[in-house]
Amino acid sequence: MSVESVFPALEPLLPQVSKPVQYVGGELNATVKDWDAATVRWSLMYPDAYEVGLPNQGVMILYEVLNEQPDVLAERTYAVWPDLERLMREHGVPQFTVDAHRPVRAFDLLGVSFATELGYTNLLTALDLAGIPLHAADRTDDDPIVVAGGHAAFNPEPISRFVDAAVLGDGEEAVLEITDLVRTWKAEGRPGGRDEILTRLAETGGIYVPRFYDVEYLPDGRIQRVVPNRERVPYRVFKRTTMDLDAWPYPKQPLVPLAESVHERMSVEIFRGCTRGCRFCQAGMITRPVRERSIEGIGAMVQRGLAATGFEEVGLLSLSSADHSEIAEVTKGLADRYEGTNTSLSLPSTRVDAFNIDLANELSRNGRRSGLTFAPEGGSERIRRVINKMVSEEDLIRTVSAAFGAGWRQVKLYFMCGLPTETDDDVLQIAEMAKNVIRAGREVSGRKDIRCTISIGGFVPKPHTPFQWAAQCDPATVDARLRKLREAVNSDRNLGRNIGMRYHDGQPSLIEGLLSRGDRRIGHVIERVWREGGRFDGWSEHFSYERWVAAAAAELPSFGVDLAWFTTREREELEVLPWDHLDSGLDKEWLWADWQDALDEREQDDCRWTPCFDCGVCPAMGTDIEVGPTGRTLLPIAPVGKGSPVRNPALIQP
Repeated sequence: MSVESVFPALEPLLPQVSKPVQYVGGELNATVKDWDAATVRWSLMYPDAYEVGLPNQGVMILYEVLNEQPDVLAERTYAVWPDLERLMREHGVPQFTVDAHRPVRAFDLLGVSFATELGYTNLLTALDLAGIPLHAADRTDDDPIVVAGGHAAFNPEPISRFVDAAVLGDGEEAVLEITDLVRTWKAEGRPGGRDEILTRLAETGGIYVPRFYDVEYLPDGRIQRVVPNRERVPYRVFKRTTMDLDAWPYPKQPLVPLAESVHERMSVEIFRGCTRGCRFCQAGMITRPVRERSIEGIGAMVQRGLAATGFEEVGLLSLSSADHSEIAEVTKGLADRYEGTNTSLSLPSTRVDAFNIDLANELSRNGRRSGLTFAPEGGSERIRRVINKMVSEEDLIRTVSAAFGAGWRQVKLYFMCGLPTETDDDVLQIAEMAKNVIRAGREVSGRKDIRCTISIGGFVPKPHTPFQWAAQCDPATVDARLRKLREAVNSDRNLGRNIGMRYHDGQPSLIEGLLSRGDRRIGHVIERVWREGGRFDGWSEHFSYERWVAAAAAELPSFGVDLAWFTTREREELEVLPWDHLDSGLDKEWLWADWQDALDEREQDDCRWTPCFDCGVCPAMGTDIEVGPTGRTLLPIAPVGKGSPVRNPALIQP
């Protein structure tokens, strides 16, 4: 039975809201399929505004993977701004997809990708606007199955009341498996209803269904154990890992936004995973092992994506892109191929010790020479040993000096404040590092217009990292250190005027910490915040620290815990953590040992180039680190006519 578009009811509201174009759909490479021809129907949500959600690679990949299936339909939905939310409630317009403006509640599944925990309240808004009961326990066979994914899904316990299932890890193969199970269940006449399809999902071992697990607590508020409450459900749920990236060259037809978005470029993920071992970095830990895309696979994706979009910038994405074993060959090959076409290359993530001028020159050859960005993360060598980010100040100065000498004029440095064992002096050394950058730049370039911007974020301990046991720094301490840092930067006017400083105060970080390491009891706080107006908590103009603190004070005492218990309390070695039954592949004993190494200020080498440190991932995945080099190079694209390249992705040579 066909589902009608809500656009006739939505369209009259759009002139009354800001940026109405973000709700109309019709982007280049968007897909609209016949509703009646589909057997399984997905609505995919990134729980933030269109301008943030549309460029998201994860959603874009799943959208394309699903729509390639003949009997599957996938459409996209994003969080609506409060101005449109108010009008939708007034006029009875439900949460809709931007592709065909169908009501979200009509779909079989609602897949929600969480890059950050601060999007949780936006999920509740979407569910409520859609007419889907907030609580999973209240849903019927007529409601979509709500599936969470993304990095924040590695601890879905705070939203366990609101989601039916969660997928840990890579989604490409997982969504197809879920689709197969739902297709079969529907073909059989939906036996056992919602409970049976959720049981079938859970018994795969790779899909977490919170309702099938009971949590028992100790008198002091800690978790005693988490156990399945039915026979067909496993004790532990494992993460999904897509090993051969070349077999999944998505997105093939990247979406081109109609409205302004945060990233307006064609992006190619050149590898997944990271073995640098930065102890604060959840993404690096949970995406192990390293899996590289081949040079020919990268070349084919770039060629196809540029032809499909018309973008003039190509982002080579990964957690540390310059660590690709053939990054020099990749950048030179692409720069050669697109020389004279105004197609520029960018590496959004580059380590100081993986950077060189030849690489930078290849990146800027066909485009403008923008500033360089590096992430020392800590101001002092001591704190960098604690976090295992072993970049010396000498290495940084040597690198930026070479860049300034080669014509660059500005550099941006990323740091964190509130790291474990951090002191005021560790933070104040950021100022001295920035001043030394300016001094070095002036000396090698002979110019005064050298710029250095320091950007500082609050540290948030994350699950599945060595810092998952750490006490989070309180906002007052973070803010006091940032004030002292600003004073230190400005103490020398001659240098300080060339140093920009951007920072986030400690309050949003503390709430992110509450949501990151919380358990099921935090769901009550999230719901209260949402009912009291919480929306778009990742946006400073919408975030209210006071609202979160008040909600925690109202909801948590009945459980014998409070906000500080979840955030600024250090955990003990044998404490059962809310996510211990969710297997990221990392051995908990290895994580604890690395936490002790951090406290002793001992660094750990990159296991990609040294003997295995037994983190547990490779045995758990039944694999090994997938690494080049392949020894191949990209060839230029041979023209078939003036200005017209051959569309042949296999142009490589051994």
